Amino acid sequence: MNDITSINTVTEYNNLVGHETLHPLVSIVDFEKINPFCYFRSQIGLYAIFLKDAKCGDMTYGCNNYDYEEGALIFISPGQVYGVESKEKKKGVGHALVFHPDLIHGTNLGRNIKDYTFFSYQVNEALHLSSRERAIVNDCFDKINYELEHGLDSHSKTLIVSYIELFLNYCKRFYERQFITRSHANKDVLTRFEKVLDEYFGSELPIESGLPSVRYCADKLFLSSNYLGDLLKKETGKSAQEHIQLKLIEIAKEKIYEPGKSISEIAYELGFKHPQHFTRMFKKKVGVSPVEYKSLN
Repeated sequence: MNDITSINTVTEYNNLVGHETLHPLVSIVDFEKINPFCYFRSQIGLYAIFLKDAKCGDMTYGCNNYDYEEGALIFISPGQVYGVESKEKKKGVGHALVFHPDLIHGTNLGRNIKDYTFFSYQVNEALHLSSRERAIVNDCFDKINYELEHGLDSHSKTLIVSYIELFLNYCKRFYERQFITRSHANKDVLTRFEKVLDEYFGSELPIESGLPSVRYCADKLFLSSNYLGDLLKKETGKSAQEHIQLKLIEIAKEKIYEPGKSISEIAYELGFKHPQHFTRMFKKKVGVSPVEYKSLN
């Protein structure tokens, strides 16, 4: 049950689900038309987007549950492991878009694919859609499927890639809407993020492990690093790394006034291996060195 298979081509994915291969680099799959399944777990070498075109029920989002009936999009990038598990064999409801990285090499989408950070979000950070947004997604899928079903020619690749890019740009908009509509939940994440940093700097972890990473904070919040970064950027205009640095400077300013403590000791207590790195960051953020800051105040 724990075996992980590898899927490295579109044809291998189609064979797994029982779908005809119309193009070696891209496929649109209707889950209602494929073989029923109860379990599989695979590491995929493709980009994959799954649309749950049905009532989702309770889905996790961070530490909370939300009930969305309109459906959800889940994004997976090459190298990630995904799977499904149920007690009995059943057909899914929805669609999948899978495409090989070779499809977009040399295109505008290929050059900018890293800008679509939601490919690194976890399943519990799925994009939840309204009925109108789902209609837009299905329309994009229909356009891609039309190109696949009506024979390939010299224009096929350009059109298919442009439709995928259009779809992903819509998803950018939908994710921004999700951040806004979940403003209350996002503020809870901000509060917990501050608490994670306070607890980290209030412990021996900086001395033992160095500066806290974005990954460490995201793991503590049960989020992916990319999702935490996008959420903070949307809510505050600052990246997760900038927030960590601001917290570090805030604590450093307090430590500077502790009697008998050198700048080197403060640097080591905050997690810096080299005091000069701390001094450089402090001066960049504050405008003066730690020693100058102490004398000025």
